[in-house]
Amino acid sequence: MDSTVQVVPVQTARLRAAQDEGPAVKVILISIALLFFVLFLLLPLILVFMTAFSRGIMPYLSALSESDTLHAASLTVLVAVIAVPLNIAFGLAASWAIARFEFRGKSILTTLIDLPFSVSPVIAGLMFLLIFGRQGPFWDWLDANNIRIVFALPGLVLATLFVTFPFVARELIPLMQMQGSEEEQAARVLGANGRQMFWRVTLPKIKWGLLYGVILCNARAMGEFGAVSVLSGHIRGQTNTLPLHVEIEYNDYHTVGAFAAASVLAVLALLTLALKLWAERKMVQDGHRG
Repeated sequence: MDSTVQVVPVQTARLRAAQDEGPAVKVILISIALLFFVLFLLLPLILVFMTAFSRGIMPYLSALSESDTLHAASLTVLVAVIAVPLNIAFGLAASWAIARFEFRGKSILTTLIDLPFSVSPVIAGLMFLLIFGRQGPFWDWLDANNIRIVFALPGLVLATLFVTFPFVARELIPLMQMQGSEEEQAARVLGANGRQMFWRVTLPKIKWGLLYGVILCNARAMGEFGAVSVLSGHIRGQTNTLPLHVEIEYNDYHTVGAFAAASVLAVLALLTLALKLWAERKMVQDGHRG
């Protein structure tokens, strides 16, 4: 009892001391944060748009309307349209299994979900290249059946899936674990089947967390460079996504074209940030209601 009484005042004193560091410390910390924000985020973003419009609006629009740019943009959207729904399905299945069931290998599955965070995207692309390329074990069968994985759309989708599949699952697993399964069990007792239980009980509880994960997943899918670069072959008008198109245009000294395409990615990033903040607010509001 005495030790508890002694610990509480000590912790309170430390908290007050931390809060009473003085205005100088506050100003220094805020200044450092603002300096990093300006140098590494705001200034590069401004320079992208300034360079894109450096020759005027017409060269900017002309660069965006080129066939290679339009194809790169459409291919980027197509890859995201394929990869994101697959990630939603995997994220829902994985989070449901991990949060609701106990099974052998659960910890291994949880660890494997984090694998893309620890493996370089370039290494991931090389792995798929070794598996499905000319030196891989499946090449003879794929070639005989006229199926192309590397240097084609399926390879781009595979690379994007690998680097993005943790995002939805990683948002939903802690959310579903925190919410518990009492409401699903009550729905089961009342006679609801699995489909009814998911659509009427589970999904309304996790919808904002799911949307948050989808937003991050889509942003990563559209901005992926490393793994896609290895598997694309950099074929103009065929396998170049928008990030790869930026690199090729810049290497060819088409500065306006490169930064015009980069400005599109920057706008997508800003929209993603706005949607992310909106989804975070919705999650907080739902948490307060709960």
